[in-house]
Amino acid sequence: EGKGKRRNPLHDFKKTGEIMLIKVNKSLEVKTKLLNTTEQCAKRCNRNKGLSFTCKAFAYDRVTKRCHWLSFTSLTNGVRKKQDHAFDLYEKKDYVRNCIIGKGANYKGTISVTKSGIQCQAWNSMIPHEH
Repeated sequence: EGKGKRRNPLHDFKKTGEIMLIKVNKSLEVKTKLLNTTEQCAKRCNRNKGLSFTCKAFAYDRVTKRCHWLSFTSLTNGVRKKQDHAFDLYEKKDYVRNCIIGKGANYKGTISVTKSGIQCQAWNSMIPHEH
């Protein structure tokens, strides 16, 4: 079962066409390299191969075939979106989804309040509830 079939690395990403992210905060990191496909970019981002930061997204320049790995997403402070017809933005779903799937072990989003507006309990806290 599953032999010979490889999982598409793009499955872990949310695609937004014709958008590039511009970092306003200079401490955010970016690395670029020529690569032929978005799948190659996604595979490197997933593995953090050759990157000095955790890859949270990448933008692919379809014209120059250049991959831009990003240490941030569109939800990060100090980042703005820019319309650019040459680029497609791919953000890791774990960093941009606003919902918890299953027990939430992989959740890396920004939601920190309940549906009714109550502040969430920190993961490392046993107060007011035990795990």
